[in-house]
Amino acid sequence: MKVTQAALPFLPLCRRLLPTRLADLSVTLLKATALELAILAGHLLLYPVGIVQERRGARPALPVPDGTAQLPTEAKPPVVLLHGFIDNRSVFVLLRRSLSQHGRQQIESLNYSPLTCDIRIAAELLGRHIEQVCERTGSHRVDVVGHSLGGLIARYYVQRLGGDARVRTLVTLGTPHSGTRVAPLANAHPIVRQMRPGSPVLEELALPSPGCRTHFVAFWSDLDHIMDPLESACVEHPDLTAVNVRVSGVGHLALPVHPAVATGIRQALDTAHPGEPSTGRPEGLTVA
Repeated sequence: MKVTQAALPFLPLCRRLLPTRLADLSVTLLKATALELAILAGHLLLYPVGIVQERRGARPALPVPDGTAQLPTEAKPPVVLLHGFIDNRSVFVLLRRSLSQHGRQQIESLNYSPLTCDIRIAAELLGRHIEQVCERTGSHRVDVVGHSLGGLIARYYVQRLGGDARVRTLVTLGTPHSGTRVAPLANAHPIVRQMRPGSPVLEELALPSPGCRTHFVAFWSDLDHIMDPLESACVEHPDLTAVNVRVSGVGHLALPVHPAVATGIRQALDTAHPGEPSTGRPEGLTVA
């Protein structure tokens, strides 16, 4: 998935001063950084709105754009959105709208406390929430989209707490599946230490998971400043069915916001698995 942004006024100067290859890299980095800063500013404005848990209950689906081929509504399970570290459900405002416009009638976001100190505890909370969603909607399974730490919490639920019985597809966005070494000063927070390479939690996730029924789709970006190394956002496990999707020109904060990524997420969620109605392989995804 190739993502590009409108050129900034000073970019032609960069191209003249730098070699072509280096200039192109600098241009891409400048665009991504500008986008990250814009998203951060917007997210800070929306953050207070997302602090409280959303009110439960069905929301009316938004009109589907003309000419868009869609799965039958009954074939689409509920979607649960799970935010990242020190964040809340407001990060999914645009993604939620995109999913709703394309036929997802049951979409819920779960806030976990920024004071949460253990991925395992957060995974148990997610499990209880998913059981409630299934009870309310009558669905046996759900799809989950997790940004950053949220994807790791969801993966722990799937692999270690029997969540593969409930989660059909888990989409992760910039999730440190293999751990990240960025910002060592943040180690004061216990949950950050759990996201480090070789942590006990990540060692648990590396254990055998034979027969896991959940399908994984991991979006990773070549400009993700939170992932060190970048490929740590990929799912690499012999027992898991996983597709790793490389996104170019998008930073960490932009992953749950950018419309091109939203399109990829919709395609991933609408892909049929064995035993389900066939919908074809998602198009336009660059698989790493």
